[in-house]
Amino acid sequence: MSAVMDRGRIRPGEMRYQEPMSRYTTWRVGGPAQRLYCPRDGADLARFVATLPADEQLFWFGLGSNMLVRDGGIEGTVVLTHGGLNGLSIEDQMVRAEVGVPCARLGRIVQRRGLTGLEFMVGIPGTVGGALAMNAGAVGDETWGAIDTVETIDKQGVVRVRRKDSFDIGYRRVAGCEGEFFVAATWRLSSGDPELLASRIKEIMRRRKLTQPLGEPTAGSVFRNPPGDSAGRLIEAAGCKGASVGRARVSERHANFIVNEGGNAADIEALMAWVRDKVASEFGVYLEPEVHVVGEAT
Repeated sequence: MSAVMDRGRIRPGEMRYQEPMSRYTTWRVGGPAQRLYCPRDGADLARFVATLPADEQLFWFGLGSNMLVRDGGIEGTVVLTHGGLNGLSIEDQMVRAEVGVPCARLGRIVQRRGLTGLEFMVGIPGTVGGALAMNAGAVGDETWGAIDTVETIDKQGVVRVRRKDSFDIGYRRVAGCEGEFFVAATWRLSSGDPELLASRIKEIMRRRKLTQPLGEPTAGSVFRNPPGDSAGRLIEAAGCKGASVGRARVSERHANFIVNEGGNAADIEALMAWVRDKVASEFGVYLEPEVHVVGEAT
C-alpha cells in the first residue's frame, strides 16, 4: 500500500500512538512516533499544543518529503499538518496559505487566478510548512521571495503574526523567532497572464520529469548546493551515480536523489554518509544535508 494511501487514513482531530512513520514519509521508511496528531484547524492546533508538557519534543510533518525518520522512531509528538491545516484564500494580490497546503496545489491555484510569483512551487514536493522552514526553492526562485507576513505558534498555543524582517533568511535556511512554529504565510504577488504562467508551469514540470526520478520513493534533493556549484554535479563527478548501500541507491537520473528500493532508514543514512565522504575526498567539498534526519537509531 502506498504512503499516500496510508497517510489519508488519519482523520483531522485524531491522535495515534506508536504510529509507523513509514506511512507518512515519501522515502517510506521510519520507526514509530510515540504520538501523532492531526489537528482539525488552527484553533484546534492551539488548544492541543497548549496541553503538552513544556519539555515535549514537537516534530512537524506535511507530506513527509525532505525528512528521514530513523528506524528507532520518534520520542515525542508529531503534528501532521496535511489534512487539517489546509486553508487557502486569495484577496486581490494577497495569498494566504496554511502550512498543510501542498506547494504544487498553491502554485497552480495562484496561476489560475492570474497571479505570478509562486509558479515555481509546482516543482516542490512538500507542503507550505516545510517550504517556509527551509526557504525551499526551484528554478531560481525561493519561498520567502514574495512573503509579506507569516503566522507562528509557540508551545503555549499563542499565535503571532510576524513580518519577514523578523527572520534571517538565506539559501535553504531560515532562522529567528526560536520556539515558534509556522502555521500560515501570506504572499504579496503581482498580476500575470494566466496562459503565460501556465506555459511556465508546464516547462517546470517537463524539466522535472526529465531530470528527477519521479514515481520512485525519494525525499527530493538530499544535499544543499555548495556556493557556486551543484551538489548533483559533484556527486556524479565523484562516481556515485548508481552506488548503493543495502537497498538504498543513488539515482541514475539525478545524483542528488537517493531511491529507497525497499530498505530502511539506516541504509539511506549510511549511503548519505558515504556520498558525503566520497565528494569530500575527491573535491574537498563537504556537502550539507538538505534532508532533515530525525528520530532514534535502532
